[in-house]
Amino acid sequence: MAQLNITLNQDEILQLLSADRNEAFKTLLQESLNSILQAESSAQLGAERYERSLERSDSRNGSRNRELKTRIGTIDLCVPRHRNVPFKSLIFDNYSRSEAALVTTMAEMVVNGVSTRKVSTVMETLCGTSFSKSTVSEVCKELDASVIKFKNRPLSGEYPFMYVDATYFKVRGELHIEPRALMVALAYDEAGHREIVGFEVYENESKETWKLFLESLANRGLSGLNMITSDAHQGIIYAISKVFPDVPWQRCQTHFSRNILEHAPKKYQKAIHAQLQDMYNSETIEEARKIRDAIFEEYKDVADKALECLDLGFEDAMTVLTLPKSYRRFMRTSNHLERLNKELKRRSKVIGIFPNEASLLRIMGSVLVELNQVYVLEQKLNIGASDKAKLKSCKNKLIVIAKKQQQLLAA
Repeated sequence: MAQLNITLNQDEILQLLSADRNEAFKTLLQESLNSILQAESSAQLGAERYERSLERSDSRNGSRNRELKTRIGTIDLCVPRHRNVPFKSLIFDNYSRSEAALVTTMAEMVVNGVSTRKVSTVMETLCGTSFSKSTVSEVCKELDASVIKFKNRPLSGEYPFMYVDATYFKVRGELHIEPRALMVALAYDEAGHREIVGFEVYENESKETWKLFLESLANRGLSGLNMITSDAHQGIIYAISKVFPDVPWQRCQTHFSRNILEHAPKKYQKAIHAQLQDMYNSETIEEARKIRDAIFEEYKDVADKALECLDLGFEDAMTVLTLPKSYRRFMRTSNHLERLNKELKRRSKVIGIFPNEASLLRIMGSVLVELNQVYVLEQKLNIGASDKAKLKSCKNKLIVIAKKQQQLLAA
């Protein structure tokens, strides 16, 4: 295996940090990335510098300089060249994708005349330079292509479980600033790995837009669904019944608790919340119903609106109990997607208002591509063979629940 050799000793590092810290971090990053490039080169060639090896597949052919724009400024990298097969590196693709998205989006804001002092300051902090209109156009084309390719890729294999949600961003319209909904679908594949299977920008969350979004997933090959988890947005519930009629809906228990507690008197909220948690952790639906009935009995005179909410949403919030036990904690809430949405919001704060929908799709799509690469490296779900077998036997029960949900929706 190729080794990384960063040629900075402790004294040099301390000397750098005692002077200009920004320059110090830039130097450290530059040395680190150059070392990674050399290690990648050695791995691809099958030999270190000047090493004689039977495993050598090619030879070095000098190097070329390339700039990489980062949050701490522009750094100069020494990119190796190979004589026969071109050198390839993951650094530029993995490290600069989201940076490029941020830079090009803000540059586009400047070009379109919607810049502010804050945007100019951030631009200077990010890369210390400006971009011409033609340069921004070319970079945007490359970035758009990678985002669209990921967004529209075919979905092969089966995805037993999926979460869907939307979060809103501000976009500059022709006359005024308007909200836009970014819908995202996160799913588990058969092997137990998380994957962002779809995203799209719409004017709002309605029955029709959610139906269009789920139809786009089905058209790309999404199949094998056992359950979809989300909050109680009526557009989502309607779309599931139309696009995936045999798939039951699991109401996110975190959102359900919030809905209940916002109608309960403050002095009872902690106690009710604790009892709701006991209900969610029930082994069977019968046990859950007993706890629900106990909550009704205890608070029927002081929290009638909260109990009405509990009664109406109970069955949908407990769909997950049909699954084998080891699956339940992953599907009872949409917290995975909530955390993803928070990360999207965090990334968008520096921009504030997107100049147009294309810009929103470009930068948030780039962030989603980046997050999906992280998910690929994550440890998969730890599900036993017996529970995997039990899941198959649950299919008919899940279809029955889906049909009941449709009947109640139509009533």
